[in-house]
Amino acid sequence: MDNLSTTAGIVAMASGAVALVAVGWSIGLTVALRRLRSAQRAVLGEGERDLVAHAAHLQSSFESLAQYVEDFGTRLDRRMDHAEHRLDGVIAHRALVRYDAYGEMSGRQSTSIALLDARHSGIVLSSIHHRDTARLYAKQIRQGQPEVELSPEENEAVRLALETGAVAGGDHPTAGAS
Repeated sequence: MDNLSTTAGIVAMASGAVALVAVGWSIGLTVALRRLRSAQRAVLGEGERDLVAHAAHLQSSFESLAQYVEDFGTRLDRRMDHAEHRLDGVIAHRALVRYDAYGEMSGRQSTSIALLDARHSGIVLSSIHHRDTARLYAKQIRQGQPEVELSPEENEAVRLALETGAVAGGDHPTAGAS
C-alpha cells in the first residue's frame, strides 16, 4: 500500500482512472455508433453506400421524376388542346320546333330543328308536311348568321337552341304555330 502514496503510485492511480473513463466512454460511443449505423441501414438499405451517395442518388431520382412529370404535363396539355378544339365542332346547342305549316289542323307535323356547335355554326333542317307530300330543307348557319333567309319557325329553332342549348324531343313551350 505504500506504493500508492508515492508520486509514481498517484500517477498510476490517476492513469487507471483515466483509462477506466476512456473505456466507458468508448463503450458508450460504440453503442451510439451501432444505433446510428442501424438507423442508417434503415434509411439507406443494405449496401455499401454512404449518406452522401444516397442523397446524390435521391437528388438524381427526383430530377428524373420532375422531368418525367413536366414532359407528361406538356403531352397532356397538347392532348387537352386537341380535344377542346375537336369539341368546339360538336353539337352544343339544339332545339326542335313543331308547327302546322299550312294551317290545316294536321297535328303540327312540320318540324324545324337547329343543330349548332359552340361557335353557333351548324344547320337548320326543316321538314314541311302537307297531306300527300313532304319536303326537306337544309340551311347552313355560320357563327349565328344564316347563309339564306330563315323562316320564322327556323329562326325560332335557332333562337331556342342558343337560348336553352338543349330542348330535345318534343315541343318547347314557346314554340308556336304559324
